[in-house]
Amino acid sequence: MVASFTAPRTTPDGVDSALRSRGYAVLAPGDVAALAGVSLAELDALTPSWDNLQLDHYLKDGGNYRKRRHSCFIVEDGEVQQVPHRVHWQSLDYNALHGGMQRWFEPVDPTVVTKRAWTKLLLGLADVFSAAMPVPRWHIEAHQFRIDTSDGLGRPTPEGAHRDGVDFVAVLLVARHGIKGGETRVFQANGPDGQRFTLEQPWSMLLLDDAKVIHESTPIQPLDGFGFRDTLVLTFRAAGFQGDDEG
Repeated sequence: MVASFTAPRTTPDGVDSALRSRGYAVLAPGDVAALAGVSLAELDALTPSWDNLQLDHYLKDGGNYRKRRHSCFIVEDGEVQQVPHRVHWQSLDYNALHGGMQRWFEPVDPTVVTKRAWTKLLLGLADVFSAAMPVPRWHIEAHQFRIDTSDGLGRPTPEGAHRDGVDFVAVLLVARHGIKGGETRVFQANGPDGQRFTLEQPWSMLLLDDAKVIHESTPIQPLDGFGFRDTLVLTFRAAGFQGDDEG
């Protein structure tokens, strides 16, 4: 039996210190809701949209285990603005497997984007990251993921341990159903130390300083038949969206 390690939770008032000192922090669901200024029930109202994600056709391993949607936003002066639908792009420096590709995914459903919990979550995270790095605006890419066991094995991070090429990352666990694995691993980008744990509660959240740490999630396997792991990944970058200065 593989050991499962509990996530090392951070108190809300300790998030800034944790990001500065070790490069990551983990928040419990109730603290995530409080950060956003919404109820857990409002966050739960977003969950059904993960049943309507679209197959990722760009996987170089030929897998059919990943479904996703992707949209981009700007937070400035306390307001969230969705930008016209755009490509997702990363350099090979940050994604050796899928970098250098223009990847177009279906956008996040408009009924999700217009929900109060969605807007408040983006604003709450912008406030947290602005405390660590004051900037006039944040460029945010939102990724809804479902990794399932339709191929027998699902890989949340097929590119392996990586950085995302942004300033900060928020990884929110939305659901785990009928799986084992999916362990989160965070390592110093320029050092030997690392931490491993499993996010298990819906709306628990991992925050990352992308310059200080690299991260990955281990593959998932079904407990009995079919299972899946749903996450929401939000990346925050001050200097525009990735790819804006390419070409």
